[in-house]
Amino acid sequence: MKVLIACECSGVVRRAFRKLGHDAWSCDILPAEDCSEFHLQGDALSAIGRGWDLMIGHPPCDFLTNSAVWALKDADFVRYPDVGYHQKVKPGTLTGLARRTARQWAIEFFLALWNAPIPRIAIENPIGAMNTHPDLPSEEPGRQIIQPHQFGDDASKATCLWLKGLPHLVGTIDFPPRLVEWPKGSGKMVKRWSNQTDSGQNNVTPSASRSGDRAVTYQGIADAMANQWSA
Repeated sequence: MKVLIACECSGVVRRAFRKLGHDAWSCDILPAEDCSEFHLQGDALSAIGRGWDLMIGHPPCDFLTNSAVWALKDADFVRYPDVGYHQKVKPGTLTGLARRTARQWAIEFFLALWNAPIPRIAIENPIGAMNTHPDLPSEEPGRQIIQPHQFGDDASKATCLWLKGLPHLVGTIDFPPRLVEWPKGSGKMVKRWSNQTDSGQNNVTPSASRSGDRAVTYQGIADAMANQWSA
């Protein structure tokens, strides 16, 4: 089976499919982190017409998530005379028209992958703008929300899959959470996994590679994709 892993430079999903004997290739504007020869460096849209049987796409989610939606608005220096927003804007953060333009580009790129001439397609993204897009499935069977801990990884990260010609992934191994009291002193016990603080926030420390590190597909999910979608 010919498999394209669009917008992947880590090689995690590609290796899972190649391990089962499939002709799987990753494609990204960045080079392969594992220096694999089975990587196409360039725009994924330039590779979608090469007769693939299956494509798994991971389009950039920077401007599609529901985080930082406040930055889509124009600055209001009347209410917030110092920075124009209710919080300090980090260097490099797009705001206003620039962010809305970037979001529209991200939406169009996502839809271009979804409408690729490939019989079986899965597009992965965090819950965000695409969950309410009129051109995408809004419920089962065309959409599924999964968690890494359903596939053996000690992590919580709600991930949405849009599926075309593919069945839902079936969980493999449930990784048990730790139980913590939150809020402290409340007596209420809540579930948390290793990538979460007690409050539920992601505990990956800020760094230049944070976005890329968080975008890498968990191994358990990659293995499930390869095993369950190989048929």
